[in-house]
Amino acid sequence: MKFRPLHDRVVVRRLESEEKTKGGIIIPDTAKEKPQEGEIIAVGSGARDESGKLVPLDVKAGDRILFGKWSGTEVKIDGEDLLIMKESDIMGVLEGVAARKKAA
Repeated sequence: MKFRPLHDRVVVRRLESEEKTKGGIIIPDTAKEKPQEGEIIAVGSGARDESGKLVPLDVKAGDRILFGKWSGTEVKIDGEDLLIMKESDIMGVLEGVAARKKAA
């Protein structure tokens, strides 16, 4: 199934955090916090300003982002846990991270 969010909403897949600390301690699932980093899967067409003109979003599918701990609404689409949030809930885009992760 293909899902397209409306207006200024985006669909985000959470990226899993590290299983170990830098010191090598393994973190059990029960002690892990939900990751605040994700990848945008789909974006809406944009919001409308006061004059009714469409304002496109600053993010696009494939961007890696940071968002607030309690941002978005959790949904399950095709068995996958995703988040739907407004663009204003996104704190920033991580640039150059995807290339670094693939090289490692």
